[in-house]
Amino acid sequence: MPDIPQSSSIDPQRVRERNLAAREIVAQLADAMETIDDLWLRLHAALSDTPVLLTEINRLNVELIKARFNLSNLVAAARATLKAHREDEPDALYYVRDELRAQGQLPPEWWELP
Repeated sequence: MPDIPQSSSIDPQRVRERNLAAREIVAQLADAMETIDDLWLRLHAALSDTPVLLTEINRLNVELIKARFNLSNLVAAARATLKAHREDEPDALYYVRDELRAQGQLPPEWWELP
């Protein structure tokens, strides 16, 4: 299997910590400078987007890891199929069919030899 990075370079915990610190600073400044409440509310709303974005980044990262895993398995199945064909195995396509079936990408009528 190729050496593929398995995660994002974003450190979600660090982002959460910095976001929380920024929100605390905004809250303290809002208390000290009440004359610009509207600006503080807008800034607080902007900072509130960060946890939502982090959740989406985590979800997409999980999907990416699954996609990379599935791709690696398909590449391995393709290589096994090519080797089986070279060695004149009677059902060289078995490996590709088996992996496609495992990934839910092959209709049942194609599971067996024609």
